[in-house]
Amino acid sequence: MSAPSEHRVAVVGAGVGGLVCALLLAARGLRVTVFESQDGPGGKMRQNLVGGHAVDAGPTVFTMRWVLEQIFDRAGASLSDHLMLQPLEVLARHAWSGDERLDLLSDVARSADAIGRFSGAAEAQRFLAFCRQARALYDTLEGPYIRSQRPTLPQMARDLGPRGLAVLAGLGPFATLAQRLSRQFGDPRLRQLFGRYATYCGASPWAAPATLMLVAQVELDGVWAVQGGMHAVARVLEQLALQRGALMRYGTPVEGIEVRAGRACGVRVAGGEVVAADSVVFNGDSAALADGLLGDAASRATRATPRAARSLSAVTWALRARTRGFPLVRHNVFFDADYRSEFDDVFRQRRLPRRGTVYVCAQDRDDTAMPIDAAERLLCLVNAPPDGDGGPIDPGELERCETNSFALLARCGLEVERGATPMVRTTPADFHRRYPATGGALYGAASHGWMALFRRSGAASGLPGLYLAGGSVHPGPGVPMAAMSGQLAAATLMAHLDSTSRLQRVVIAGGMSTRSATMAPTA
Repeated sequence: MSAPSEHRVAVVGAGVGGLVCALLLAARGLRVTVFESQDGPGGKMRQNLVGGHAVDAGPTVFTMRWVLEQIFDRAGASLSDHLMLQPLEVLARHAWSGDERLDLLSDVARSADAIGRFSGAAEAQRFLAFCRQARALYDTLEGPYIRSQRPTLPQMARDLGPRGLAVLAGLGPFATLAQRLSRQFGDPRLRQLFGRYATYCGASPWAAPATLMLVAQVELDGVWAVQGGMHAVARVLEQLALQRGALMRYGTPVEGIEVRAGRACGVRVAGGEVVAADSVVFNGDSAALADGLLGDAASRATRATPRAARSLSAVTWALRARTRGFPLVRHNVFFDADYRSEFDDVFRQRRLPRRGTVYVCAQDRDDTAMPIDAAERLLCLVNAPPDGDGGPIDPGELERCETNSFALLARCGLEVERGATPMVRTTPADFHRRYPATGGALYGAASHGWMALFRRSGAASGLPGLYLAGGSVHPGPGVPMAAMSGQLAAATLMAHLDSTSRLQRVVIAGGMSTRSATMAPTA
């Protein structure tokens, strides 16, 4: 192994996981070069220009602030010096009709009061019990799973111990999130609200494990609005990595991973240039590796994702328009009455939902719901099947989906003056072109079944010298998880440099309670 100051690392992909990994390795003195096919950083954390205005067109929710605080601290920087974050009191505003509206708030007691007025006192008490269970579940899994290199089932059982196993058993053996919520809440609207947490991992509530109820605790720990939009997070990570010596090569697609003597030894970029490296970090969807898009040798580094196992895709509309009639906050969710049909359409019928949930991020708003007497930036999203590699969606089906989606908003009281308003529409086929081999799936493999915890690849791939990061690998999708995957990839690579063994298991020390940035390899 070369000394750290001489060790060359090629990072493929400037998404959040790749940027974090590049930053931490460069901060340790390694020679890091990031290769990105697009013309700037961010990956899925991207923006669309709509009428000359930048609209976040990827992740819109900022949670688990402590993850980035640890990463910045490890890189010798302070998060508060580089990003302006505004805590949101209203986590999300939910609507089912013009008369049915419920805010989930950062204060649990106030949320319980709101649920009591919406669904009755008994449901408020059930909500408080739900929050206690989500807290216990999060505390149980944070160290053994979220902050650890992907564990095996026996490792997980050992790490949890009798008390942790009892917490998981309390959810019900092999229960789905929908089954758990049906026992927890009598009001079907609350089951919809909390069942939506499965979609954060690209899954159906009727197939996702009940463990995903821990997302409730993630949001209750804080949701922030980022000044400059979520893309600002990528820009700050890029600048910090550059300041620590990393190189960025944008507009440079990687066409293959070079392998010699059974070890990754560099990358081949468009045009045939071969760039030698001592280690390679792949921060793309692992399906691209498994499908052989970066060479046969690299295809054996991770397992394939069958089409049926792909996570949700989406149809999105990014626009600037005047709105009226509904007091929008930053995050808004509009539900149809028949929630189950949405996931039957997407995962079974493989078509756009006829009665889909619509998420609206109003990016010029906070949680005060003050009227805006001007066009405002909106991202509207509806779930879609991940079949973008099967060709474009029938134009008639796409038009019906758009009509039905904006009609649902109108039934809930939100009028969007589209008219001649500029709008950028993105479909699963568009996502597939941007993220090859995915079919437009936005979260890697769907988190379906209780074994989903163990199916994602870990930071150490099956090919020595090749490491994995991004939302398609452990610990999963979403900005904080993708960032943590980059942290785990950097820690795993450094652990292998410091040891002759590839069998060390890496755990990121600290967590939400301690906010420690130490990355410690453990045997």
